[in-house]
Amino acid sequence: MSAAAIAAALVAGGRTMSAQNVTLDRGAAALGSTLAGIGTTGRVLTIAAHPDDEDTPVIAWLAKGRHVETAYLSLTRGDGGQNLLGNELGEALGAIRTQELLSARRIDGGRQYFTRAYDFGFSKNAEETYTHWPKDSILGDVVRVVRAFRPHVMVAFFSGTPRDGHGHHQVSGLLAREAYDLAADTVRFPVQGFGLPWTPQKFYRSARQAPDSATLRVNVGEYDALLGRSYYEIAAESRSQHKSQGFGVLQRKGTIFGYLSREVARVGPDDARREQSLFDGIDTTWTALRAKLPATAQPVLDSALRTIAAARVAYRADDPSSIVVPLAQALRQLRAVRNASGSGPGILIAGRPGSAPSLSRRAPGQAPPALWDALATTIDRAERALVLAAGVAVEATAPRATFPVRESVKLAVNDSLPVTITVFNRGRVPVQLMSASVAGLGLRPGEIGNVAISPDSAAVLNRWAVAFETNSPWWRAFGRKQQDWFQAPIDARTEAQQQEQRATMVQARLTIAGEEVTLNEPVVYRFADPIKGDQQVPVSAVPGITVNLGSTMEYIRAGVPVERFVPVRIQSSYPHDTKVLVKLELPEGLKADSVERARMLGPDGATILTFRVRGLVKEGRLELVALAVHDGAMSTSSVFTIQYDHITPMRLYGASGMYLSAVAAKLPPRARVGYVKGVGDTGLEALEQLDIAVEKIEPSMLTSTDLSRFTSIVVGPRAYEASDVLVRNNGRLLDYANKGGTLIVQYGAQDMSRFPSVVPFPMQWGRPAARVTMEHAPVTVLQPAHPLLLSPNRIGATDWADWVQERATYMPDTFDKRYTPLLAMNDPNEPVQQGGLLVAPLGKGRYVYVTLALFRQLPNGVPGAARILANLVNGGAVVGRKVGGVE
Repeated sequence: MSAAAIAAALVAGGRTMSAQNVTLDRGAAALGSTLAGIGTTGRVLTIAAHPDDEDTPVIAWLAKGRHVETAYLSLTRGDGGQNLLGNELGEALGAIRTQELLSARRIDGGRQYFTRAYDFGFSKNAEETYTHWPKDSILGDVVRVVRAFRPHVMVAFFSGTPRDGHGHHQVSGLLAREAYDLAADTVRFPVQGFGLPWTPQKFYRSARQAPDSATLRVNVGEYDALLGRSYYEIAAESRSQHKSQGFGVLQRKGTIFGYLSREVARVGPDDARREQSLFDGIDTTWTALRAKLPATAQPVLDSALRTIAAARVAYRADDPSSIVVPLAQALRQLRAVRNASGSGPGILIAGRPGSAPSLSRRAPGQAPPALWDALATTIDRAERALVLAAGVAVEATAPRATFPVRESVKLAVNDSLPVTITVFNRGRVPVQLMSASVAGLGLRPGEIGNVAISPDSAAVLNRWAVAFETNSPWWRAFGRKQQDWFQAPIDARTEAQQQEQRATMVQARLTIAGEEVTLNEPVVYRFADPIKGDQQVPVSAVPGITVNLGSTMEYIRAGVPVERFVPVRIQSSYPHDTKVLVKLELPEGLKADSVERARMLGPDGATILTFRVRGLVKEGRLELVALAVHDGAMSTSSVFTIQYDHITPMRLYGASGMYLSAVAAKLPPRARVGYVKGVGDTGLEALEQLDIAVEKIEPSMLTSTDLSRFTSIVVGPRAYEASDVLVRNNGRLLDYANKGGTLIVQYGAQDMSRFPSVVPFPMQWGRPAARVTMEHAPVTVLQPAHPLLLSPNRIGATDWADWVQERATYMPDTFDKRYTPLLAMNDPNEPVQQGGLLVAPLGKGRYVYVTLALFRQLPNGVPGAARILANLVNGGAVVGRKVGGVE
């Protein structure tokens, strides 16, 4: 779709229905709630730093309870956090948390925005954060969103002071207030690059952490009889979508208050504590806006609002058909009011990196933005009420989940996908299907013939979708600048609109009681899972051939002969047989057992080709690339699929290569390592790549596994938090160490004292737990002669080079004297921390507690992390003694 078409669709002000809202809010409750909201025009923008920072009870209370257009602006996508679901970190985790926020907003009724800021990890203050994020650029993004959404009220969830406890949090509070003050400043932020000026009327901060400071409290536990739940219960379900962070919460009933503190206002009582509402002094009905309409349009608006009020009274949950005609009449009148009001304000359309978003304008005689927003919201809700009352639904299905795009050649006839469009009329009023389109390919009304769809019937159309580009997270399109912010420009669209714009969609134009409405639905591949039931996977355009290596980064030993088996997975998305030739491009020093291999892939076929690679490499970062040639085109795309039950599946694309971190690491003699996997943990794979014998141990198998055959056992990060079975069976691990083994436990939660039976001797954690976030913070070795730092690798200054994101996390502040600290480190101007690496004798063996951020270093191929890990698992660290049953 062209920029002009996008602009027209968005400026039309809600003419297109959101498929996500239609599918999640259905039936009598959805229609009753939508009817109740017609005529309310208030808008609130909430702002914080990360997914999970938002105050979901306040959002749900506003959006569901008061029918206020409510949005959450998260500065980041949570890329720098940790992941309780799997091993995805960085941009892949950001994609997961983006979808979790969208899932949350579909439940609590809010909209979702982001800036371009990349979550680079924990930051201790605003000053440090601003060394990563260019302040003016991110502030400009916030201003763009304020001008695009045009809120009456802004709410920052953080104070903008050091008490926020995280530099990102503090910056979000600071930028929120600056954007409130500067959103109308067209000198600092010109119209062409940032949109039309806007003046919010009030600015609040959340007082949930300090209720005594609140100037306003609201009962977010209020029960909604129509929805059958309180707003807090809805918010708890929304909050529980943050599954990658383990933030499931109870859906509590009863009176629960949300707390807000007014910081500044342009309207309302001078004494903030006299306020009864966020909107005191702001008219969120049509009373004030009516006067801005042309005189001829004012009685038309009055008539439309009276008709809607009458429809509310006449509404019957068991049979809403009686209000279809009145709603269509009111919608016709509202559209007439909009047409009489001139054109709407322009919107920002993003360009390429380095260019400011451009302002798309319609004809002269624009309506004031506040009036246009109110019209857009009112018409959108009236359209939705009409569709719900009429009982209309649209489904679009395809026979498979992908359709291909070729690289380097023109599209072929086969690069398409049949789509079945079904329009159901489940109500009691006839409807007309005017047209339908798939992925921008339209059907003219004449081709359909204005199909009449009688009550309790359906119209079925078969069309073809053609792929022009692959679907992937839009914000990754141009990469990151200086690694700390994305280059893809933002504009006036919400995150849901951004993603919908790039999805494979069906658009159906219908006439209901004489009024036209447009419904958008994603094209899905639908199937029945024996356990989960009805499954609907959004159809995506994908590269015709993708080439995947086992990982994007692997260790390899330098300076010694190595042998590595390299699996290359090739996947075809074509519906026909395709011959593919696969080649490897290897770094200097490595040779494969064959130069290239050919395979014939069947329709949607996949296979794995394993190359045997041998040689000797020098230290450093090397690159290995796999290429696939087919039909005269070369494929260099890899795909990484992210799929969890609670979010929309995604595909992340990259190059079909991987880095090899060639590290000079000596191996522990006769090592045999047992490994209990943790959260976001690649330690086991790193040991395998270093040619150290390692075996995975499931927590449930601890009681039946002969642990004495291991020279050391590693427990991965946050493993106790993720597994109750491990907590219950931890005595077996301690017993193993008592009998002579080496037990290495990587960091746990912020407060490991929740699991008192886990550690052999006491430790205490502060609140919050100590961490060293500067990845280049100096490290002092406290025990230079300790075997863990000498054998088999002598750990020195070079091993602390090139670390990423942080040094250590969740360190104990104090610990029993039986622990010996081996390292000391600290961030600038902070106390020295000695909890990065602790070791204690335990019976005949040893207990090692590690809070070094190995879980970040290992997947990034940091050489020092590999050498440290090899030393930790050195079963011969207790020199000359029988260890774990191995001489």
